[in-house]
Amino acid sequence: MFGWEFPPHIAGGLGTACYGIVKGLVHNGVETIFVMPSASGDEDGSVADIVNASDVPVKVTETMTLDDFLDKVQFVHIGTNMVPYLDPEEFHSLVEEDRHRQVKDFSVHYGQKYKFSGKYGSNLMEEVARYAMVGGTIAMSRKGDFDVIHAHDWLTYMAGIAAKRISGKPLVVHVHATSFDRSSDQNIDTRVFEIEKRGMMAADRVITVSDLTRNIVITKYGIDPAKVVTVHNAVDFSGRSEIQVERGVKDKVVTFLGRITFQKGPEYFIEAAAKVLKRCPDVRFVMAGSGDMMNRSIRQVARLGISDRFHFTGFLRGAEVQKMFALSDVYVMPSVSEPFGISPLEAMRSGVPSVISHQSGAAEILKYAFKVDFWDVDAMADQIYALLKYPALADFASKYGYDEVNTLKWNNAAAKIKNVYESVTK
Repeated sequence: MFGWEFPPHIAGGLGTACYGIVKGLVHNGVETIFVMPSASGDEDGSVADIVNASDVPVKVTETMTLDDFLDKVQFVHIGTNMVPYLDPEEFHSLVEEDRHRQVKDFSVHYGQKYKFSGKYGSNLMEEVARYAMVGGTIAMSRKGDFDVIHAHDWLTYMAGIAAKRISGKPLVVHVHATSFDRSSDQNIDTRVFEIEKRGMMAADRVITVSDLTRNIVITKYGIDPAKVVTVHNAVDFSGRSEIQVERGVKDKVVTFLGRITFQKGPEYFIEAAAKVLKRCPDVRFVMAGSGDMMNRSIRQVARLGISDRFHFTGFLRGAEVQKMFALSDVYVMPSVSEPFGISPLEAMRSGVPSVISHQSGAAEILKYAFKVDFWDVDAMADQIYALLKYPALADFASKYGYDEVNTLKWNNAAAKIKNVYESVTK
């Protein structure tokens, strides 16, 4: 299994989902070799054999040259980020220098180890390409140790393809999000789109986290519906203790928790907050997370004159997330396009009534979450207000929401994934 992150060091829901899946697979009698770019050493080795790609020397067999390896895997060259403010001559010079540097890097480091950051930085594309080389090397050296290859999201698809071509084993790719979720149709990153499509085309099966995402995979990427299977995400209940917190204020608390990006709809949350505060001033709104729309969101809050009722916490992790849920009276996920969305499951697990957008995969399975179109800020404000002002309604949503997510276990999701494995290994 190729992933990009794994608890306790995660940047979002992908690492949480990977952990839940491998833990569920153990319960279903499946052993996992989990490969990640940069392991810290404190990952849970009891649920998977963690392989740190930064510790794997990229090498070939005695009978295979570097050119043979690259030809067999058929790598796509992935360039670095474009550099603005250069005239044509300077740009040509830069490109030539970069081309020679890449040739030198692959020559010098071949047979040695690449040091991956495992982050989402400016050299991400280069790390994705190198991760693919490591993926091929691992498949070559551990060919007899595995039956199927499982790659999570576009960052690992090339590694999955390399492993398949080297080993001949079947490939399953897991789509947690697509380019169309991260941006509008007109602004998708074509480089990422091509990698996503290549991975889905090469796969023997494609797992999507919702029927919403399954439809995008079929219609936008042209993938055969017969090989696309939906397995909804779940929530991990183990190792969670009820957190007791003491509030510093008497006001009700409404929380947004996630990346502050276009996809997550932060501006709609802020608009709804302003409408609620006109009817109910004793409420505080919290935006927990970080992202490229942070500064824009702060300006929007200031423009609406609700700064004294609005709090930005920055990125939260682990126990901080649980503490935030414990402090919350209502959780809101107003995503513009959310393939699934684990956070409302975690909120409902903490007994917090949740409002989620119809444009989320979680809406397909959550009966006791309140649902609204992300753009309908009036309806969103009405639902938040109702949950704050009518205790009986909030208690109903809290009780039945908790019971509902209690049935959504990773063991059950992993059983479906195991069935997918068996379908491609027969």
